[in-house]
Amino acid sequence: MYIIPAIDILGGKCVRLVQGEYNRYINYEDEPAQKAIEFKKAGSEWLHIIDLDGAKVGKCVNIDAIRDIVANAKDLKIQVGGGIRERQSVTNLLELGITRVILGTKAVNDFDWFSAVVKEHPGKIVLSLDARGTKVATDGWKTDSGLEMIDIAKKAAELPLSAIIFTDINKDGMLSGPNIEKTRNLAETVNLPVIAAGGVTTIDDIRKLAETKIIAAAIVGRALYENTVDLAAAIELCKKLN
Repeated sequence: MYIIPAIDILGGKCVRLVQGEYNRYINYEDEPAQKAIEFKKAGSEWLHIIDLDGAKVGKCVNIDAIRDIVANAKDLKIQVGGGIRERQSVTNLLELGITRVILGTKAVNDFDWFSAVVKEHPGKIVLSLDARGTKVATDGWKTDSGLEMIDIAKKAAELPLSAIIFTDINKDGMLSGPNIEKTRNLAETVNLPVIAAGGVTTIDDIRKLAETKIIAAAIVGRALYENTVDLAAAIELCKKLN
């Protein structure tokens, strides 16, 4: 298992939403590019970026901040999501130097479109499944799709996807621990790497995720900003447990 530190961008700054609610956010006043450099110095090979403004309006908004990160945090493998709902946006991000693009809302609402994009960019697309209970939420978590998360995952697993990110919305930004059981169950169901997101709070959370031996990676956000997880220590722990 490997660790993917997260940068959520709202208004050009690093923030963390609480359970995906835009009126409940913590502003860390960090410049995204500087934070990316800090994560790289701690030993991270990956970076997870979500354009929160983009997720809300359905198009890339913080592209300048993303470009700045790519330019300043060289050699980091970067995955980007948030409001990416056009094929040209996917192409533009990959041409910018992004390693893989995260698709969520558009993938759920138009699976034929999603399938075509994945086939056009094999190994470059990540499906983000954000769930309340067993149902997937879309549009920046504001809309309940009514669709079962596991059903979408099984269909997606037939495509040349890079990975699936599973977020338990009720855990996200709460510093209450990840939903290990649901994440492990998903990883056991699909023949794709599954990335855990939401709720990672302590080094023990990371240990428990890694000890499943089936969860591919863990996205860590608020815990890094509030120093309840040391990134370098988490990376080293995963190396020992792999």
